[in-house]
Amino acid sequence: MDTDKELESQIGQWRGYVERRHAISAADTDEMEDHLRDQISDLSAAGLQTDEAFLVAVKRMGNVDDISREFAREHSDRLWKQLVLMPAASDGDGTRPTRELFVVLGLAVGAALSVKAGVTTLGEQDLARNLSLFVLPFLAGYFAWKRQVTPRLAAVLLVPFALAAVLLNVFPFASNGATEVIAAIHAPIALWFAVGLAYVGGQWRSDRRRMDFIRFTGEWVVYLTLLALGGGVLIGLTIGAFDALGLSVEWFIEDWVLPFGTAGAVIVAAWLVEAKQNVVENIAPVLTRVFTPLTTLMLLVLLTAFATTGSVVDVDRNLLILMDLILVVVLGLLLYAISARDPYLPPDLFDRLQLVLVVSALAVDLLMLFAMLTRIAEFGFTPNKVAALGMNLVLLVNLTWSAHLILGFLRGRRGFSSTERWQTRYLPVFGVWAALMVGVLPPVFDFV
Repeated sequence: MDTDKELESQIGQWRGYVERRHAISAADTDEMEDHLRDQISDLSAAGLQTDEAFLVAVKRMGNVDDISREFAREHSDRLWKQLVLMPAASDGDGTRPTRELFVVLGLAVGAALSVKAGVTTLGEQDLARNLSLFVLPFLAGYFAWKRQVTPRLAAVLLVPFALAAVLLNVFPFASNGATEVIAAIHAPIALWFAVGLAYVGGQWRSDRRRMDFIRFTGEWVVYLTLLALGGGVLIGLTIGAFDALGLSVEWFIEDWVLPFGTAGAVIVAAWLVEAKQNVVENIAPVLTRVFTPLTTLMLLVLLTAFATTGSVVDVDRNLLILMDLILVVVLGLLLYAISARDPYLPPDLFDRLQLVLVVSALAVDLLMLFAMLTRIAEFGFTPNKVAALGMNLVLLVNLTWSAHLILGFLRGRRGFSSTERWQTRYLPVFGVWAALMVGVLPPVFDFV
């Protein structure tokens, strides 16, 4: 029985590797798996042990990357068909594509109307504070529908949104106060984890599903950025064309197109990622490999600049904020690079570059912590300093252990899966920290 479980686990790992090759369809993967199982059966009948039969059978299947390239050459039309908006078959979760499209459009319109109502009825500060509540519930609703979650889980998903709505609107924030800004910034981060709970369909204990959500987040950002750039170009051309006719449409763009387009893009981008995962998975990893060396170079230059300009105690406050944003970008690059990497491949040059990136970010984080602790010792605690200090400490723990795990992988002392598990299991810490910034920090500082 244990042997059977081990074989199924090995076949599952092999299938996962094959499925990440977008040139091979699900039907072809099924056919390849059947062929693999036949090979294992024949080899086992010939007297080989199960694990030996598996290895020999995989070897006989040939190199999967070579198979992918061969499929890409002989079935190039399949790659183009993957870009067709409406696939012919149902998704693996049983949802029909046409029905899903109407659900997505309905949710996108609902989010857009919600944003439009907020723009119409709320002031600027109230709108900024509640903006995530107008859109993210619809996104969570899409995943709850697609994953066919239980009524109990659906009720659980409502709790963080309801709690955030109460806290953000009941707390007596001082006008233009620091705690209000901090709560407004961290609310969408905390609620994104509620979206993640819907995305994984309640399987929040699963490392694999958490990593899937990390992949989705990276791909969603790519698609949302593309939609925003395309929408910006279209709006610019439209305004220019109407200006040439002597007509002004800026009011219509501001009052209707931007609210509807922004809210709708959040939902549509998520749907595109879900519908075209096999295509988009090749976009974000490429961007990661492009920006990782550039970001590493930038961090090294910044560290050199710090070393040559004297004390970090006198560093400008705006520079501290910018450095924290850079560290967040580094974390995003690290997370997506880990999520896009095949854990069964040996270390390569990019893994070494990842270590340099993490160590450089760690050095910057320590400098920022030193500067903030010095400022706190001299001027005392403020909401902004506590928020920044907490974020840097959370990042410090993550980056320190990430560097340790990557170094161990490069030295051959552990597999890459340990780095994956660390990131997926540490992920909730960021959500907890964001929730504390929304629900605990404001009353601690009397909502100033």
